[in-house]
Amino acid sequence: MSVLTAGLSRDEALKLLKTYNSDPFHLRHGLTVSAVMEWMAGDLGRADEAEFWALVGLLHDVDFEQWPEEHCVKAAELLGDAGCTPEFIHAVACHGWGMTGTDARPEAEMEKVLFACDELTGLIGAAALMRPSKSTRDMELKSLKKKFKDRKFAAGCSRDTIAQGAELLGWELDALLEKTLKAMQESEDAIEAAVAANT
Repeated sequence: MSVLTAGLSRDEALKLLKTYNSDPFHLRHGLTVSAVMEWMAGDLGRADEAEFWALVGLLHDVDFEQWPEEHCVKAAELLGDAGCTPEFIHAVACHGWGMTGTDARPEAEMEKVLFACDELTGLIGAAALMRPSKSTRDMELKSLKKKFKDRKFAAGCSRDTIAQGAELLGWELDALLEKTLKAMQESEDAIEAAVAANT
């Protein structure tokens, strides 16, 4: 079995992210999705691929702040210039399938997880900010489901994309919501430490 390699280290990935992103919101999102992807790798029995999954999550929006109209297409160029592997570039680009100019489709389990979780992490993060605790730790699934159904809440987080991601994975929507919420709850300390160190 071939080992998935990104073509760059985490330190190099962080440097690349910060080269093209200065908005604390975008940096937090990259760090959050990275932590969720690493958690998902372990949960799905892919712990040996966790570093690759985490780096894909970290750099999935590397181009979005500066080139939103070329999202996922420009990322492929930036990552290629940085020496990333073709499988890594495809994994990043395909999370924009059906939404951006890329024709890369999520095929591997990891790619489907990123497609499904990207928008959902934003929704969960927005829901956490509405809580007195400002935390995911005390959020229950039923509360998240209410926010998911209220399309006026965090309207920029596409419910259709989240549902499509669950379908791609062959998961019930509730399973995707529950796993992603648990990933964010169990990774919250690590995410906050990474945000503090990088913003």
